[in-house]
Amino acid sequence: MSWKFFEPPKLFFGDGALIENGALIGELGKKAIIATGKSSSKNGSLDDLKKVLNDLGVEYEVYDKVGENPSFEMLRDARKIFEIEKVDFIVGLGGGSPMDFAKALGVLLANPKLEVKDVYNTSRYDKMIPVVAVPTTSGTGSEVTQYSVITDDEGHKGGFGTEFTFPTLSFADPRYTMTMPKNLTMSTGIDALCHAVEGFVSKRSTPIVRLMAIEAIKLIKENLENAMENSENYEFRERIMYASTLAGMVIAQSGTTVNHAFGYPVTTFKGVRHGQATGMFLVETLKVMMEENEGIVSEVLELFGGLEDLEMFLERVGVYDTRIEVTDEDVKKWAERTSKAKHLRVTYGKFDFETVKSIYERVRDKLR
Repeated sequence: MSWKFFEPPKLFFGDGALIENGALIGELGKKAIIATGKSSSKNGSLDDLKKVLNDLGVEYEVYDKVGENPSFEMLRDARKIFEIEKVDFIVGLGGGSPMDFAKALGVLLANPKLEVKDVYNTSRYDKMIPVVAVPTTSGTGSEVTQYSVITDDEGHKGGFGTEFTFPTLSFADPRYTMTMPKNLTMSTGIDALCHAVEGFVSKRSTPIVRLMAIEAIKLIKENLENAMENSENYEFRERIMYASTLAGMVIAQSGTTVNHAFGYPVTTFKGVRHGQATGMFLVETLKVMMEENEGIVSEVLELFGGLEDLEMFLERVGVYDTRIEVTDEDVKKWAERTSKAKHLRVTYGKFDFETVKSIYERVRDKLR
C-alpha cells in the first residue's frame, strides 16, 4: 500500500470559529483585501470579519463584486484596483466563488507579469499572496482545497491548483450558512456529494480519501433534506458543513472526475447552479465508470442502496427540477469539449464523443 496526504490549511471549525481564533490572521500582515459577494453582509460573516480585522489593527478594503462563476473580467477589474497597493493577504469570504476568486487574485498580485489567462498554467508561477478562507455555504470545500475554478472570456470554466495555492487559514462556522435559501442549500449540498463520490471512484483515490468520502456521503444522505426544510436548525447545518469540508479534503487529494466537466457548460451557458448542474450527470457517469471498475463504483453506491436509490435521492431533493432549453447544437459543442476534458485522466470508463453526447441527451430528457 502506498499513498500520500497533503492538507496544509490550518482549519478552525464550529460555532464562533472566526471570532475565537481570528487573532491568527494578524500574523499574515497589516493590509488585506476582502473578496466577497453581496450576501456576506446578511449572514453576519462580514461583520465578524471586520471586527476581527479592526481589533487586530489590520487595514482592509472590501471588494464585493464577486458574483457566481468568477471570471477573467472580474479578475482584471480587481487587479487594476489593487495592483498598485502592497497587500499582505486576501480573505475569500462567501461561497466557492469568492474563495476561488481570492486564490486567483492572490496569484496575479504575487506575479504581476502574468496575464490573467496564465492562472490556468501553474508552471508559469510559484507563489501566491496568502489567502484566508471563510466559507458561508456548504458545498465547494474551497476552504481546504488548492483548486480555483475561473470562467474565461469565452464562457468556459477552467481551473488550477497546486501545492502553494491552498489557503493559509480557514474558518468554517455553520452559523453563516443558516440564511441560505432552500435551493442553494440543495445545490451546494449536491456539489459536496459529487466531490465525495467522485473522489471515492477516482483513479487517484486512496484509503484515507475513501474513509472521508464515506463519512461525507452518509452525512449528506442523512441530513441534506432536513437542512433544506429546516434552514435555521444549527445541527443540520453543522453536519452538512462538516460533510462539505470532508468532501473538500477528499478532492484536494483525488481531484474530481469527468462528472464535474459535464456540469460546467450547463452552469456557464444555461445559468444552472454548479452543484445542481454537476449532480444531474452523476448517475449517468457512474454507469459508464462501472463498465471499467464495477467494484469501486458498487462500493460507493451501497451507501445509498444502489444506483436507482441514488437517482431517487437526487430526484427527491430537486436536482432535476429545472427547465432549460438544450439544443442539439448545444449537446454537440458540449460533448466535443467534455470528451477532451483533463478530468478523464483520473476517470474510469470510456468517455468518447458518442458516449458523452448520449449522456447529455439522456440528462436533457430527464429535465423535460
